Amino acid sequence: MDRRESGLVSIVVPVYNAGAFIAETIYSVQAQTYRAWELLLVDDCSQDNSREIIRQECARDERLRLVVQEENGGTAKARNRGVQEACGQYLCFLDADDLWLPEKLETQLEQLRKIQETMNPRAGFVFMGYEFADASGKGLGKVVHVPEQIHYRQALKNTTIFTSTVMIDRNIIPDEDIYMPCIASEDTATWWQILKKYGAGYGIDRNLVKYRRSTATLSSNKMTAVRRIWNLYRRQEQLSVAESMYCMFFWAFRAVFRRL
Repeated sequence: MDRRESGLVSIVVPVYNAGAFIAETIYSVQAQTYRAWELLLVDDCSQDNSREIIRQECARDERLRLVVQEENGGTAKARNRGVQEACGQYLCFLDADDLWLPEKLETQLEQLRKIQETMNPRAGFVFMGYEFADASGKGLGKVVHVPEQIHYRQALKNTTIFTSTVMIDRNIIPDEDIYMPCIASEDTATWWQILKKYGAGYGIDRNLVKYRRSTATLSSNKMTAVRRIWNLYRRQEQLSVAESMYCMFFWAFRAVFRRL
C-alpha cells in the first residue's frame, strides 16, 4: 500500500543527546508557513533528556512523532528508520541542532514544483543555501551560496549540499535510493548516488537554514573530513587515485573557502 500523502512533507530528525537544542529545532519547524508536514524525531538511545523533551512536545502537537531505536545504531540508521516511518510525498532531513527559517518549506516546495513544471518533470532533488550559526543559533554572517544545478561529477568536487537543506520528492526518487549507507559521511554518499542515477540536483540560493557550527562536530575536524571524503572517493565511488586526487584538490579548496 502506498502510504505517501500528496503534498505532505515528512521531516526526519535523528536525535542523540540533543537535549540542549532539540526544543528550539522543533519550534523552528512549527513556525513554518507551510503547514502540511509531519516531524519524525528518531531517538537513537539518547542518554540525556532528549526523549523527555520530545515526548512533552509530542503531547502538544499531533504532527510530531517520537520514534525510538532499540539500540544505538548511528545517524544513518536513525535517518533510514525515519524514512521507513514517513508518510509524506516529500522528504526533508533536519539535524537535531539546526534551525529552519519560517519560509523554508514553502519556498522550497514552490521552487521544486516550478522546476518540475517548467524545466524537468522528473526533478526530485533540491537543496538550499544556508548560514553558519553559533551555539546559541545566532547567524555568523557566513552564508553558503548554491548553484542552480549540480551534477554528479560537479558534486564530487563540491561541499555545497548540506543535509538540513535537502528536499526529495518520493514520487520521483524511491526510498531504496534514499536509504543511507552506514559509513562516515553517509549523507554525502547518498547525494552522490542520487545525482549519479537521476541526473541534476537543483539549488535554491536562499538562506533559510542555520547550521550550528561546533568544534565538537565531526565536520569541524578538518583532517577527519579529508580522510572520510578520500575514503568515499576510493571505496564508495571506486575512483582511481588520480581521479580522487583531482576531486580532492577542488573539494579542499571549496571547503576552506566556505569556512573563511
